[in-house]
Amino acid sequence: MVLRIEKDHQRFRQIVKGKIRDDLRKFLTRGELIGKEGKNLISIPVRGIDLPHFRYGDNNDSGVGQGDGQPGQSVDGDEGQGLGPGGTEPGRHILEVEITLDELADILGEELQLPRIEPKGRHSITTVKERYSSIRQSGPESLRHFKRTFRQALRRMIMTGAYDPNNPAIIFERRDKLYRSWKPVKKPQSNAVIVYMMDVSGSMGHEQKELVRLEAFWIDAWLRRNYEGIESRYIVHDVHAKEVDRDTFFHLREDGGTKISSAFRCCKEVLDKHYRPEEWNVYLFHFSDGDNSSESDSRDCCKLLREQLLPRSNQFGYCQVASSYGSGNFINVLREQLADAENVVTSRVNTKDDIYDSIKAFFARGR
Repeated sequence: MVLRIEKDHQRFRQIVKGKIRDDLRKFLTRGELIGKEGKNLISIPVRGIDLPHFRYGDNNDSGVGQGDGQPGQSVDGDEGQGLGPGGTEPGRHILEVEITLDELADILGEELQLPRIEPKGRHSITTVKERYSSIRQSGPESLRHFKRTFRQALRRMIMTGAYDPNNPAIIFERRDKLYRSWKPVKKPQSNAVIVYMMDVSGSMGHEQKELVRLEAFWIDAWLRRNYEGIESRYIVHDVHAKEVDRDTFFHLREDGGTKISSAFRCCKEVLDKHYRPEEWNVYLFHFSDGDNSSESDSRDCCKLLREQLLPRSNQFGYCQVASSYGSGNFINVLREQLADAENVVTSRVNTKDDIYDSIKAFFARGR
């Protein structure tokens, strides 16, 4: 019975994943999903699915309980009060299901046909974990191995002739007791750091930040599916740059101008201080409306990228969001000056519908 229920549950999960996969482009644009994110689960509304339930067959019986009933007759005899006039359209079933972020990332990867990311070079560290895989003759009672202790006592009593099959009582002695013990196990663990950078000048309004927030959520979900240990850092800038926490990153707005090179210099300082290139996979993402203070600063940005940031990074992704106030020229500068750089990817996001293609562009190379 348990196995049958487990099979039904797995089938139901596959149906849910299929519905999510069919509407993935729509889910990528739903900002409320981020608000429902838990520690390991995320809640998603899915239409057209009923919860599994028992369905009773028709035994050709009539009536309600005992006696005859009429269509429309209240079961308890109380007509009750309605909440308003009846509608004429059929209802739409909406089921809110919980799915892990790993499952969501897998669906994203399958639908966008994203290759799994392979950490570059020797960018992995070794962690030591304790695994209870051995036995010893001393230890705390909480770690006593009952089955092995029982077998040890039974073996001793049979060998000494003390075991009586008609009275199979097992008497334990101190020497019979065996305890679980641990061994240190070395396990390679790939680490990655994501540095998010964003222009918070006056030309970046609420709509632009919402696009950035959605894009960053799916970037984070996919990279966390590919790495066991991952950290995220956040840098905001106008003409000056500074590191902030996640909440400030998505809500801070300044009124100053824009100097993108300040963000790249701040990023270099963070990497130099905390992340050695031989131990970390580095992912850099910059979000802007394409406006910059001058052409000379744009050239400085390209120089910083080519000489300082790209050699130590798996990938640098630049996402340009549409704005009524920004010039939108910085993406053209990157494409002209860094066209030969394999680990530079650029994308435009004018509306939420563009997020689907932007995520695919960023991770299509499997870097």
